[in-house]
Amino acid sequence: MNPSVEFSRPIRLDVLGTEPKVATLEAQPQEREALARRFALLGIQALTAEARVTRNGEDVVARGTLKAAVEQPCVVTGESVPASVEEPFEIVFRPQPKGTGSEEEIELTEGELDVVFYDGAAIDLGEAVAESLALALEPYPRSPAAAEALASAGVKSEEEAGPFGALAALKDKLGG
Repeated sequence: MNPSVEFSRPIRLDVLGTEPKVATLEAQPQEREALARRFALLGIQALTAEARVTRNGEDVVARGTLKAAVEQPCVVTGESVPASVEEPFEIVFRPQPKGTGSEEEIELTEGELDVVFYDGAAIDLGEAVAESLALALEPYPRSPAAAEALASAGVKSEEEAGPFGALAALKDKLGG
């Protein structure tokens, strides 16, 4: 477990069984501020998750939904772009493979993309939820003023820059 994780919610393996344990998580203001800094957000007004956690041998499965209200910076203007996130998740926690360090890359198949490795006697559901939030965010948020800012800077829109835009410009040049 990493004590410097902003939203740590450890769950001990010895309290988990095949019957689901319900875990309800809510980030406190200082945790939301730290996560906002980590993910380069203007703010996180709310972050909650509810999950049903079960253990099957050494594997632990968490199924649930995360909800968040965030403010992302517009990639063009830097203005605040409010966003609501409601994302279902299913995360499988597995023991760290033998003979690998925590920083060593491990190849996963397509069906194992939501696998988190743990080392020790607990999993950290909070950190997994925080990482799931980061993956659910819009990668290129734009404010309503973004198109105008791009146009005034001389940046062409996708329609203007694409092949059909080039054909339209050629047609205009040819007088058609």
